[in-house]
Amino acid sequence: MARFRNFRRRLAQIGAFANLLACIALLIVTETGQIQVSQMGGHPAPYGITLVVDALSAIMLTIAAVIVFAVVMYSRAAIDTNRERFTYYPLLGCLLLGINLAFLTGDLFTLYVAFEIMLMASFVLLTLGGERGQLEGGLKYVILNVVGSTLFLIAIGLTYAVAGTLNLADLAQRLADAPAPGITTVLAGLFLVAFGIKAAIFPLFFWLPASYHTPPIAITALFGGLLTKVGIYSMWRVLVMVFPNELTTLQPLLFALAMLTMVTGVLGAVAQMDLRRLLSFHIVSQIGYLLMGTALLTEAGLTGAVFFMIHVILAKTALFFISGIAHEAQGSYDLKKLGGLRAMHPGVALLFIVAAFSLAGLPPFSGFWAKLLLIRAGLEAGQYLVVAVALGVSLLTLYSMVKIWNEAFWTPPAPGRVAAMLTWEDRRSLMFPAALLVVLIVSVGLLAEPIYRLSAQAAETVMQPTTYIETVLIEGEE
Repeated sequence: MARFRNFRRRLAQIGAFANLLACIALLIVTETGQIQVSQMGGHPAPYGITLVVDALSAIMLTIAAVIVFAVVMYSRAAIDTNRERFTYYPLLGCLLLGINLAFLTGDLFTLYVAFEIMLMASFVLLTLGGERGQLEGGLKYVILNVVGSTLFLIAIGLTYAVAGTLNLADLAQRLADAPAPGITTVLAGLFLVAFGIKAAIFPLFFWLPASYHTPPIAITALFGGLLTKVGIYSMWRVLVMVFPNELTTLQPLLFALAMLTMVTGVLGAVAQMDLRRLLSFHIVSQIGYLLMGTALLTEAGLTGAVFFMIHVILAKTALFFISGIAHEAQGSYDLKKLGGLRAMHPGVALLFIVAAFSLAGLPPFSGFWAKLLLIRAGLEAGQYLVVAVALGVSLLTLYSMVKIWNEAFWTPPAPGRVAAMLTWEDRRSLMFPAALLVVLIVSVGLLAEPIYRLSAQAAETVMQPTTYIETVLIEGEE
């Protein structure tokens, strides 16, 4: 039995690493400005299924591949044998399939299929083990996400009725210079609600902190790092690229939603004493920054949002990994029951400081540059209120990170509780993936200029999709 378990692990690691190499190759190709297009089954665009890789897709594919590889490595010690036996690694592969398809697809219906693949795989992963808390959280998770999928499907049907196509390039071309009549504004609003549920924006976020803390921490880290970001990516690809005129009408609503998402998320985090729930609320808060960059409707704003996306995926996943290490050392996620980790595990404390400071936006880490780009774009656009809210939320984020440091790392252990020494296997399986992500966080901060250029190229592809449209449709004609 142990032989088969090791075989499953090795196969998952090889697959995740091969996927990472393929995504890096795509990133290198698109970094020069090329757009790769593939027509499935030889059916031409806009009639067939089109897969497209531009700078934005390549960035998202690569960062997702990094996270999945780190989660597979982390799972060696974080996932029990029983869950491994019940198709844990195949479910990870299925979830990655849905995520990659969402980033690659060039049409709305295939995007819907990708969301359904992700929903099925994530629901099973969320409830794998059958514990009471998992089942309760899974029920809340699946109900609201099914509502979001239904709204998405309705919006797709109405879009086809209005435009006669579901190909994103074809839609962008047909709607680019059209006025914003009522029906297309309604369509944009439906897509905003559908993607907003997937992204956990205000007031549609309550399913996330009610469910993400229930599964093993490796699954929570994967969900927290990636799933909500697919919703934001879909907003960029569908709303910003296809419905720019309608978004101008909805811009005040987007700013209000961005500010409320930031504020409610961070206030929820500040009130928590359970480490997983605290970090889950921060997922919501950070989504507000991404929505802020989207709402600005400028290349500078979207550039900051793409940079922020890279940063927050790395930082959130790393913090969840570190919380799992704290649990392994002291057997609890309750901050009141933790303590003394700084003295017993200084390496873990260092990893936490870097990830926490980055999430709060302190220099020289990745979060500082990401928030600086968003703040500057907001000031240039004259949106002073959302900038003030973003700065205030950063201070509260720092406060919550300091609270974790004081309770879990600085103060002595609670009476009768002593921090355990991690075994060599734990250090290799748990600390290596966390350290890998922290190194990437520092690297993004130190290499801010090339990451900025790549983010700007991705933003330009979305805000000025002429090259994207021509490449997809010309390839389709060929």
